[in-house]
Amino acid sequence: MSAMTHLDTAFFIGWLAAAIRLAGPVLLAALGEIYAERAGVLNIGLEGTILLGALSSYLAAAYTGSTLLGFFAGGIGGLLVGILLAALYLRAHASQIVVGIVFNILAAGLASWLYSLTIGTSGTAAIPMFAAWPMPLLSSLPFIGPVLFTQPWPLYLTLVLALIAHFGLFHTRFGLALRAVGENPKAAHAAGLNVLKLRTWGVLFSCLGAGLAGSYLVTAQIGLFRDNVVSGQGFIALAIVIFGRWSPLKALLAAFIFGAADALQLSLQIFENSLPPQVLLALPYLLTILAMSGVVGRTIQPRALTQPYRKES
Repeated sequence: MSAMTHLDTAFFIGWLAAAIRLAGPVLLAALGEIYAERAGVLNIGLEGTILLGALSSYLAAAYTGSTLLGFFAGGIGGLLVGILLAALYLRAHASQIVVGIVFNILAAGLASWLYSLTIGTSGTAAIPMFAAWPMPLLSSLPFIGPVLFTQPWPLYLTLVLALIAHFGLFHTRFGLALRAVGENPKAAHAAGLNVLKLRTWGVLFSCLGAGLAGSYLVTAQIGLFRDNVVSGQGFIALAIVIFGRWSPLKALLAAFIFGAADALQLSLQIFENSLPPQVLLALPYLLTILAMSGVVGRTIQPRALTQPYRKES
Protein backbone atom coordinates (compact mmCIF):
# COMPACT_ATOMS: atom_id res chain seq x y z
CA MET A 1 0.00 0.00 0.00
CA SER A 2 1.44 3.35 -1.04
CA ALA A 3 2.09 6.31 1.25
CA MET A 4 -0.60 8.28 -0.61
CA THR A 5 -3.13 5.54 0.14
CA HIS A 6 -2.23 5.69 3.82
CA LEU A 7 -2.63 9.47 3.70
CA ASP A 8 -6.01 9.22 2.01
CA THR A 9 -7.28 6.70 4.56
CA ALA A 10 -6.00 8.71 7.50
CA PHE A 11 -7.50 11.88 6.03
CA PHE A 12 -10.96 10.38 5.60
CA ILE A 13 -10.93 8.74 9.03
CA GLY A 14 -9.87 11.99 10.68
CA TRP A 15 -12.37 14.04 8.69
CA LEU A 16 -15.36 11.78 9.36
CA ALA A 17 -14.50 11.38 13.04
CA ALA A 18 -14.29 15.16 13.39
CA ALA A 19 -17.54 15.60 11.45
CA ILE A 20 -19.41 13.33 13.85
CA ARG A 21 -17.86 15.02 16.87
CA LEU A 22 -18.67 18.53 15.63
CA ALA A 23 -22.24 17.50 14.81
CA GLY A 24 -22.95 16.70 18.46
CA PRO A 25 -23.74 20.17 19.89
CA VAL A 26 -25.94 21.35 17.02
CA LEU A 27 -27.79 18.03 17.01
CA LEU A 28 -28.53 18.32 20.74
CA ALA A 29 -29.92 21.81 20.26
CA ALA A 30 -31.90 20.77 17.17
CA LEU A 31 -33.51 17.78 18.91
CA GLY A 32 -34.98 19.99 21.60
CA GLU A 33 -36.01 22.64 19.10
CA ILE A 34 -37.92 20.05 17.07
CA TYR A 35 -40.16 19.46 20.09
CA ALA A 36 -40.73 23.19 20.55
CA GLU A 37 -41.58 23.79 16.90
CA ARG A 38 -43.75 20.69 16.71
CA ALA A 39 -45.71 22.26 19.57
CA GLY A 40 -46.00 25.54 17.66
CA VAL A 41 -43.26 27.59 19.34
CA LEU A 42 -40.27 28.97 17.43
CA ASN A 43 -37.44 29.42 19.93
CA ILE A 44 -35.07 31.87 18.24
CA GLY A 45 -33.27 32.19 21.57
CA LEU A 46 -31.27 28.99 21.02
CA GLU A 47 -28.03 30.93 20.49
CA GLY A 48 -28.23 32.69 23.83
CA THR A 49 -29.37 29.53 25.61
CA ILE A 50 -26.38 27.56 24.31
CA LEU A 51 -24.09 30.37 25.47
CA LEU A 52 -25.54 30.44 28.99
CA GLY A 53 -25.47 26.63 29.10
CA ALA A 54 -21.79 26.73 28.17
CA LEU A 55 -21.09 29.28 30.89
CA SER A 56 -23.01 27.26 33.50
CA SER A 57 -21.10 24.14 32.50
CA TYR A 58 -17.72 25.86 32.63
CA LEU A 59 -18.31 27.53 36.00
CA ALA A 60 -19.65 24.34 37.58
CA ALA A 61 -16.70 22.29 36.31
CA ALA A 62 -14.19 24.98 37.31
CA TYR A 63 -15.49 25.35 40.87
CA THR A 64 -16.26 21.68 41.61
CA GLY A 65 -13.46 20.07 39.63
CA SER A 66 -15.98 17.64 38.14
CA THR A 67 -16.44 17.57 34.39
CA LEU A 68 -19.51 15.37 34.81
CA LEU A 69 -21.23 17.89 37.10
CA GLY A 70 -20.25 20.61 34.66
CA PHE A 71 -21.95 18.77 31.83
CA PHE A 72 -25.28 18.44 33.63
CA ALA A 73 -25.05 22.00 35.00
CA GLY A 74 -25.40 23.25 31.45
CA GLY A 75 -28.70 21.41 31.13
CA ILE A 76 -29.94 22.95 34.38
CA GLY A 77 -28.95 26.39 33.11
CA GLY A 78 -30.89 25.71 29.93
CA LEU A 79 -34.00 24.70 31.89
CA LEU A 80 -33.88 27.93 33.90
CA VAL A 81 -33.75 29.87 30.64
CA GLY A 82 -36.65 27.75 29.38
CA ILE A 83 -38.83 28.80 32.30
CA LEU A 84 -38.21 32.46 31.46
CA LEU A 85 -38.78 32.06 27.72
CA ALA A 86 -41.89 29.94 28.20
CA ALA A 87 -43.38 32.68 30.39
CA LEU A 88 -42.66 35.31 27.75
CA TYR A 89 -43.75 33.22 24.78
CA LEU A 90 -46.84 31.62 26.28
CA ARG A 91 -47.99 33.65 29.28
CA ALA A 92 -47.20 37.16 28.10
CA HIS A 93 -47.98 36.24 24.45
CA ALA A 94 -44.94 38.24 23.32
CA SER A 95 -43.66 37.88 19.76
CA GLN A 96 -41.58 34.72 19.65
CA ILE A 97 -39.19 36.13 17.06
CA VAL A 98 -38.66 39.47 18.80
CA VAL A 99 -38.22 37.88 22.24
CA GLY A 100 -35.75 35.35 20.86
CA ILE A 101 -33.60 37.98 19.15
CA VAL A 102 -33.60 40.28 22.18
CA PHE A 103 -32.78 37.38 24.48
CA ASN A 104 -29.77 36.42 22.35
CA ILE A 105 -28.40 39.94 22.70
CA LEU A 106 -29.14 39.98 26.43
CA ALA A 107 -27.51 36.57 26.93
CA ALA A 108 -24.31 37.69 25.22
CA GLY A 109 -23.92 40.64 27.58
CA LEU A 110 -25.03 38.66 30.64
CA ALA A 111 -22.60 35.81 29.97
CA SER A 112 -19.69 38.21 29.52
CA TRP A 113 -20.57 40.06 32.73
CA LEU A 114 -21.04 36.90 34.80
CA TYR A 115 -17.79 35.44 33.52
CA SER A 116 -15.86 38.63 34.40
CA LEU A 117 -17.56 38.71 37.79
CA THR A 118 -16.71 35.12 38.71
CA ILE A 119 -13.46 34.38 36.88
CA GLY A 120 -12.07 37.82 36.11
CA THR A 121 -10.41 39.21 33.01
CA SER A 122 -6.87 37.92 33.59
CA GLY A 123 -7.33 34.84 31.46
CA THR A 124 -9.26 31.63 30.95
CA ALA A 125 -8.27 28.50 32.84
CA ALA A 126 -8.96 25.28 31.00
CA ILE A 127 -11.07 22.59 32.64
CA PRO A 128 -10.57 18.82 32.20
CA MET A 129 -12.50 17.52 29.21
CA PHE A 130 -14.07 14.15 28.57
CA ALA A 131 -11.52 11.92 26.89
CA ALA A 132 -12.34 9.73 23.93
CA TRP A 133 -13.95 6.50 25.08
CA PRO A 134 -13.18 3.62 22.72
CA MET A 135 -16.05 1.16 22.86
CA PRO A 136 -14.88 -2.42 23.47
CA LEU A 137 -14.64 -4.53 20.32
CA LEU A 138 -16.47 -1.97 18.17
CA SER A 139 -13.57 0.51 18.21
CA SER A 140 -11.32 -2.10 16.58
CA LEU A 141 -13.53 -2.47 13.51
CA PRO A 142 -11.83 -1.37 10.28
CA PHE A 143 -12.50 2.25 9.30
CA ILE A 144 -15.84 2.62 11.10
CA GLY A 145 -14.26 1.82 14.48
CA PRO A 146 -11.99 4.88 14.75
CA VAL A 147 -14.64 7.06 13.08
CA LEU A 148 -17.67 6.29 15.24
CA PHE A 149 -16.63 4.28 18.27
CA THR A 150 -13.69 6.29 19.65
CA GLN A 151 -15.64 9.41 20.58
CA PRO A 152 -16.27 11.07 23.98
CA TRP A 153 -19.33 9.68 25.72
CA PRO A 154 -21.49 12.83 25.30
CA LEU A 155 -21.62 11.98 21.60
CA TYR A 156 -22.96 8.50 22.32
CA LEU A 157 -25.53 10.09 24.63
CA THR A 158 -26.54 12.46 21.84
CA LEU A 159 -27.09 9.61 19.39
CA VAL A 160 -29.19 7.73 21.94
CA LEU A 161 -31.23 10.88 22.61
CA ALA A 162 -31.90 11.21 18.87
CA LEU A 163 -33.47 7.74 18.86
CA ILE A 164 -35.44 8.48 22.04
CA ALA A 165 -36.63 11.80 20.61
CA HIS A 166 -37.84 10.10 17.43
CA PHE A 167 -39.68 7.40 19.34
CA GLY A 168 -41.20 9.88 21.77
CA LEU A 169 -42.41 12.20 19.03
CA PHE A 170 -43.90 9.65 16.66
CA HIS A 171 -44.73 6.57 18.78
CA THR A 172 -46.17 7.89 22.05
CA ARG A 173 -49.40 9.59 23.07
CA PHE A 174 -47.40 12.56 24.37
CA GLY A 175 -45.76 13.00 20.97
CA LEU A 176 -49.10 12.75 19.21
CA ALA A 177 -50.59 15.36 21.53
CA LEU A 178 -47.60 17.66 21.06
CA ARG A 179 -47.87 17.46 17.28
CA ALA A 180 -51.63 18.07 17.43
CA VAL A 181 -51.05 21.26 19.41
CA GLY A 182 -48.58 22.46 16.78
CA GLU A 183 -50.99 21.80 13.94
CA ASN A 184 -54.30 23.05 15.32
CA PRO A 185 -54.29 24.23 18.94
CA LYS A 186 -58.02 25.05 18.98
CA ALA A 187 -58.96 21.56 17.84
CA ALA A 188 -56.47 20.09 20.32
CA HIS A 189 -58.08 22.10 23.14
CA ALA A 190 -61.52 20.93 22.04
CA ALA A 191 -60.24 17.36 22.25
CA GLY A 192 -59.27 17.91 25.87
CA LEU A 193 -55.55 18.66 25.50
CA ASN A 194 -53.84 21.30 27.62
CA VAL A 195 -52.30 23.46 24.90
CA LEU A 196 -50.37 25.74 27.26
CA LYS A 197 -48.87 22.84 29.20
CA LEU A 198 -47.78 20.96 26.08
CA ARG A 199 -46.23 24.06 24.54
CA THR A 200 -44.41 24.74 27.81
CA TRP A 201 -42.92 21.26 27.68
CA GLY A 202 -41.81 21.95 24.12
CA VAL A 203 -39.98 25.13 25.15
CA LEU A 204 -38.38 23.38 28.13
CA PHE A 205 -37.15 20.53 25.93
CA SER A 206 -35.76 23.08 23.47
CA CYS A 207 -33.81 24.94 26.16
CA LEU A 208 -32.66 21.72 27.83
CA GLY A 209 -31.18 20.54 24.53
CA ALA A 210 -29.55 23.93 23.95
CA GLY A 211 -28.10 23.99 27.46
CA LEU A 212 -26.62 20.52 27.00
CA ALA A 213 -25.25 21.66 23.64
CA GLY A 214 -23.35 24.37 25.49
CA SER A 215 -22.09 21.75 27.93
CA TYR A 216 -20.92 19.59 25.03
CA LEU A 217 -18.94 22.48 23.56
CA VAL A 218 -17.15 23.14 26.86
CA THR A 219 -16.62 19.63 28.21
CA ALA A 220 -16.01 17.65 25.01
CA GLN A 221 -14.57 20.10 22.48
CA ILE A 222 -12.67 23.12 23.82
CA GLY A 223 -12.38 22.85 27.62
CA LEU A 224 -12.76 26.58 28.29
CA PHE A 225 -15.22 29.44 27.92
CA ARG A 226 -15.07 32.40 25.56
CA ASP A 227 -17.63 35.02 24.59
CA ASN A 228 -17.67 33.64 21.03
CA VAL A 229 -17.74 29.96 22.02
CA VAL A 230 -21.11 29.39 20.33
CA SER A 231 -20.27 31.12 17.02
CA GLY A 232 -23.72 30.86 15.48
CA GLN A 233 -24.41 27.23 16.37
CA GLY A 234 -27.85 28.13 17.68
CA PHE A 235 -28.82 29.43 14.24
CA ILE A 236 -27.25 26.35 12.65
CA ALA A 237 -29.49 24.21 14.87
CA LEU A 238 -32.52 26.14 13.64
CA ALA A 239 -31.44 25.45 10.08
CA ILE A 240 -30.97 21.75 10.89
CA VAL A 241 -34.56 21.55 12.14
CA ILE A 242 -35.80 22.85 8.80
CA PHE A 243 -33.36 20.80 6.73
CA GLY A 244 -34.32 17.73 8.78
CA ARG A 245 -38.04 18.28 8.13
CA TRP A 246 -38.83 18.50 11.88
CA SER A 247 -37.82 14.86 12.32
CA PRO A 248 -35.13 13.78 14.86
CA LEU A 249 -33.62 11.10 12.62
CA LYS A 250 -33.50 13.36 9.59
CA ALA A 251 -32.01 16.07 11.81
CA LEU A 252 -29.29 13.56 12.71
CA LEU A 253 -28.32 13.35 9.04
CA ALA A 254 -28.56 17.12 8.59
CA ALA A 255 -26.33 17.71 11.63
CA PHE A 256 -23.73 15.37 10.15
CA ILE A 257 -23.77 17.37 6.90
CA PHE A 258 -23.09 20.58 8.81
CA GLY A 259 -20.41 18.86 10.89
CA ALA A 260 -18.78 17.43 7.77
CA ALA A 261 -18.55 20.88 6.14
CA ASP A 262 -17.07 22.34 9.32
CA ALA A 263 -14.58 19.49 9.69
CA LEU A 264 -13.62 19.55 6.02
CA GLN A 265 -12.40 23.13 6.08
CA LEU A 266 -10.31 22.27 9.13
CA SER A 267 -8.91 19.07 7.62
CA LEU A 268 -8.00 20.71 4.31
CA GLN A 269 -5.74 23.20 6.08
CA ILE A 270 -2.96 20.59 6.02
CA PHE A 271 -2.97 20.72 2.21
CA GLU A 272 -2.14 23.54 -0.13
CA ASN A 273 -5.35 24.58 -1.87
CA SER A 274 -6.76 27.78 -3.25
CA LEU A 275 -10.33 27.15 -2.09
CA PRO A 276 -11.30 29.55 0.72
CA PRO A 277 -12.58 27.69 3.80
CA GLN A 278 -15.59 30.02 3.90
CA VAL A 279 -16.85 28.38 0.70
CA LEU A 280 -17.02 24.99 2.41
CA LEU A 281 -18.68 26.47 5.49
CA ALA A 282 -21.32 28.09 3.29
CA LEU A 283 -22.38 24.84 1.60
CA PRO A 284 -24.78 23.60 4.34
CA TYR A 285 -26.43 27.01 4.47
CA LEU A 286 -26.91 26.90 0.71
CA LEU A 287 -28.54 23.48 1.06
CA THR A 288 -30.81 24.87 3.77
CA ILE A 289 -31.87 27.77 1.55
CA LEU A 290 -32.60 25.32 -1.26
CA ALA A 291 -34.59 23.12 1.11
CA MET A 292 -36.62 26.08 2.38
CA SER A 293 -37.31 27.25 -1.15
CA GLY A 294 -38.58 23.82 -2.17
CA VAL A 295 -35.88 23.19 -4.77
CA VAL A 296 -34.69 19.98 -3.05
CA GLY A 297 -38.06 19.02 -1.66
CA ARG A 298 -40.96 20.90 -0.21
CA THR A 299 -40.82 21.75 3.49
CA ILE A 300 -44.09 21.69 5.42
CA GLN A 301 -43.72 23.30 8.82
CA PRO A 302 -46.22 22.81 11.67
CA ARG A 303 -49.23 24.90 10.69
CA ALA A 304 -49.53 26.74 14.02
CA LEU A 305 -45.83 27.55 14.29
CA THR A 306 -45.27 31.03 15.87
CA GLN A 307 -49.04 31.50 16.26
CA PRO A 308 -49.94 32.54 19.83
CA TYR A 309 -52.78 30.71 21.54
CA ARG A 310 -55.21 32.25 23.99
CA LYS A 311 -57.56 29.94 25.77
CA GLU A 312 -61.14 30.73 24.90
CA SER A 313 -63.42 31.31 27.85
